[in-house]
Amino acid sequence: LIINGAMQVAQRGTSSTSSGIQSVDRMPLQFGNQDEAPTQAQVSVASGTTPYASGFRKAFKITNGNQTSGAGTNDYLWLQYKIEAQDIANSGWNYVSSSSNITLSFWVKSSVAQDFSIALRSEDGTRQIYNMTTGSLSADTWTKIVKTIPGNSNLQFDDNNAVGLTLFIIGFAGTASTTTGLAQNAWSAFTNSKFSGDMTSTWYTTNDSTLEMTGIQLEVGSTATDFEHRSFGEELALCQRYYYVLASGATKFMCIGDFWLNAQADGGIVLPVEMRSTPTLDHTNGADYYRVWTNGANSHIDGAVALWNRSHSKAVTWYATPDVDRTAGHANRWITNNADAHFAFSAEL
Repeated sequence: LIINGAMQVAQRGTSSTSSGIQSVDRMPLQFGNQDEAPTQAQVSVASGTTPYASGFRKAFKITNGNQTSGAGTNDYLWLQYKIEAQDIANSGWNYVSSSSNITLSFWVKSSVAQDFSIALRSEDGTRQIYNMTTGSLSADTWTKIVKTIPGNSNLQFDDNNAVGLTLFIIGFAGTASTTTGLAQNAWSAFTNSKFSGDMTSTWYTTNDSTLEMTGIQLEVGSTATDFEHRSFGEELALCQRYYYVLASGATKFMCIGDFWLNAQADGGIVLPVEMRSTPTLDHTNGADYYRVWTNGANSHIDGAVALWNRSHSKAVTWYATPDVDRTAGHANRWITNNADAHFAFSAEL
């Protein structure tokens, strides 16, 4: 049920200090109230390690910033993976039965020896949360975590493309998000203080501490099976349901379009896979970031690019005003014209 659990695909880039999905596809790092922002990155798994021997070559790595004011009440930092409700509803898990299970497994390595929190939260109906911990990790040692989670009569998953289940792997949660003595390995009604029991802050208050993960798998049943390695092409296509990069960098061809009006250049593509929903445009924009060529001449795109309202989950069209008018009805071709240009479509949960 996890896409890109081996951390192979990173369409946006390999490193960022921003929150959300900024490096490894489908893997958003959410954080807030830090003194210094953490870094999220796609990194290589070292040869000679157990995950490497098991076929993993990439990992998702969090490098903590320098939290000079210590562990604040409202501080938080966690991986927050979202699964479509219909994928849970149609998975074969009888989620309202306590005798029917799903199993979570993944590899994790921390530079600091301590226990970390894990949680699963249902998102439909009355939200429920299931709290767990990794157990004490040895510093700088890859450890495989396996957790079996039973169903519960309070769970609800609608048969739609909205978020249905969220996985949290928690580097730190301040006391505003935690409950002293919170029951572990049990479902309960979610509140904002139930992301975790009280957490040790050693990792969070250690400058440049690291937390790495790979091989995240969530499957129906009571046993963790061998990781289902998929080819890069298969994994990329699954990721493109949520995010698709058309072009990035300078002098990259984007599409064939036309001039709808003398002062309006249009473009459009059929998407390589059907996206989760009608996407939004995710692009860097500035003077001469994009150009349109027609009849051997080019026009700069200096203003905003916008999607047509006729765009949908299978195809998108967009338009912009070029700096030089051309002839309505003439064909053009769109290219990027700046090393920082990035033209993509997002339908993330």
